Amino acid sequence: MTDLRALPSAPAPTRRSAIAWLNNQPYLLLSLTSLFWAGNIVIARYVGSHVPPLTLSCLRWLGTCLILLPFAWPHLRHDWPALRGRLPLMLLLSLTGFAFNNAISYWGLQYTQALNALLIQSAGPLFVALWALVLFGVRLTGAQFAGVILSLTGVLTIILRGDLGALASISFNRGDVMFASALLSFGLYSALMTRRPVTHQLSLIAFTTGCGALMLVPGSIWEYLTGATLKFDALTLGTLAYVLIFPSALAYLFFNRGIALIGPNRAAPFFHLVPVFGSAMAILLLGEALQPFHLIGYALVLAGVVIASRRSSTKR
Repeated sequence: MTDLRALPSAPAPTRRSAIAWLNNQPYLLLSLTSLFWAGNIVIARYVGSHVPPLTLSCLRWLGTCLILLPFAWPHLRHDWPALRGRLPLMLLLSLTGFAFNNAISYWGLQYTQALNALLIQSAGPLFVALWALVLFGVRLTGAQFAGVILSLTGVLTIILRGDLGALASISFNRGDVMFASALLSFGLYSALMTRRPVTHQLSLIAFTTGCGALMLVPGSIWEYLTGATLKFDALTLGTLAYVLIFPSALAYLFFNRGIALIGPNRAAPFFHLVPVFGSAMAILLLGEALQPFHLIGYALVLAGVVIASRRSSTKR
């Protein structure tokens, strides 16, 4: 009888190979990014009156930078000449993708409803396409445009609960304008990412989060002087733990890598997964009932994302 212990066993997959596999799966990376950002919107709306928005943004990026810095330091030292050579662009990426975008969106969520924020969020791919066209002359292909419109229809189906008449009852306020300006800023960040210097992704995210945090320090001081102080209770600590790990460190690493692999116009339709995941969270966590319009909306969004992100749709 053969001794089974003597037979060579198949090598178990290592953590490094799993990370390498994930690092080359743009659709999975971008889907996880949308999931994490959906949770960020829900939490930010929930704690809006409890945690000052500018202070939360500053602590978010400062904490993210400190978490990543031990892993990013060797790459930062190697990539510093490239980063320094494109310093104006790097500062603009820090401002648009981290400081302004995040602070204004948190601030705006204090004055608007989650429904309005999700409606505005659904316009994200259009902002990315607009900046790509204005700055670099990159136009959406027919398939990309059709995919964006199809997924946008799915988003509206979910948010309006299948009743287009509900759109007339929605009113917009200054919070909506602030949230839209944050999304416009992030669209610029997404388009500019195609011109970033060639560096390790940890170098890029550590540098931009650190600069973004420094840009938010004056606003945090202003909040403190006006009496908006941060209370370190269980709600605050839980909020910080989530935003530091998932919608910050992991989501931006995943998003930047997704853009590097498939480009901003093909990555942008994944914005539409944010309200999809948001509604799914409401069903699973808040006990809302699953309705037919949910299923219709999910199908339209997923179909639009698949159509817009196809490799063949970028051939010109």
